Amino acid sequence: MMPIRHLPALAVTLLLLWGGQARAESPSPWQAIQAEARGETVYFNAWGGSPEINRYLAWAAGELARDHGVTLVQVKVDDIAQSVSQLLANKQAGKRQGGPIDLLWVNGENFKALKDKGLLGAPFSQGLPNMALVDLSLPVSEDFTVPVEGLEAPWGLGQLNFMVDKAQVAAPPRSAQALLAWARANPGRFSYPKPPQFHGSSFLKQMLLELTPDSAPLYQAADQAAFDRVTAPLWAWLNALHPHLWRQGRAFPASAAETRQLLDDGELAMAISFNPQEAMGAVANGSLPASVTAIAMEKGALTNSHFLAIPFNANARAGAQVVVNFLLSPAAQARKADPAFWGDPSVLRQESLPQGTAPALRFKARPEPHPSWQLMLETAWAERYGH
Repeated sequence: MMPIRHLPALAVTLLLLWGGQARAESPSPWQAIQAEARGETVYFNAWGGSPEINRYLAWAAGELARDHGVTLVQVKVDDIAQSVSQLLANKQAGKRQGGPIDLLWVNGENFKALKDKGLLGAPFSQGLPNMALVDLSLPVSEDFTVPVEGLEAPWGLGQLNFMVDKAQVAAPPRSAQALLAWARANPGRFSYPKPPQFHGSSFLKQMLLELTPDSAPLYQAADQAAFDRVTAPLWAWLNALHPHLWRQGRAFPASAAETRQLLDDGELAMAISFNPQEAMGAVANGSLPASVTAIAMEKGALTNSHFLAIPFNANARAGAQVVVNFLLSPAAQARKADPAFWGDPSVLRQESLPQGTAPALRFKARPEPHPSWQLMLETAWAERYGH
């Protein structure tokens, strides 16, 4: 081949222009994912128990269809553990492609199960452009002490709180002992969802954090001896509390949504939430009285990030990545954080959100224990109180 210095000037110019054009037209990895995603349908398994969340996802589906050519279908589930079991059955049956689930809303024990059993695809979150906007001071690198390692992307922040009707509870209780005293003085006006429903199990963990003098063992894998020792104060407290609950503790609400409905009906004076802004949004849209406000325990609220993960056999992996990146966009995160729509706090840095976005309500945080504690708490609770 003739050296470039011996080519005519016009030929050199054309060669350089062609090389520059080829480089300019070569798509980036993200552009290739976006192109592959067009026309795909993403089946998103997500908890379907909140009308606000369902409406938010319907809005997101419209935006994704218009701007990205991706069809988002929310598959409403009561418990994401059902989806984990479905994926495990897929793997055991050798179904490694074309799976029925493209995206999961997940955290905690379910993420640990997915990771331990090899039910997630390759790490993906660091390839999402909007991950650069995430607030890394939030609990986003670990999920209930389990390293995330790119296998899921943060979506929002949850904190256990109580939606309290201050017209009925002049001085809301902000410790386990104060809650017990209030329940004794106001029988039948408080309850919590039946574990292993998410909010019920979260209530157990919150009270365990309240009652244990040393929380350090909670952040390591539990063994039976440690579990028996650390949880003894919790069972004593629950034994004292249950006779004063709604229906004398002989039955429990099936969900946090049921506690909220009982609050609205006047049967309960408090309801349980894992969204610090749910009470504000419910008051704003008229679904709860104006006297309802959110409180958390004085020592701090049980806090975690919730995440989005892509299964190992997703049929629309590119589409799922585009969906996650959109849900991490400033516009989508600001809308999600607005109590008028959902009220779920953003995981982005405040300066990354659109100008004028109000900071989300947040309580003092206490991190989630190791997932093994939740599994053992649910089993032990069922043995004692499961009826």
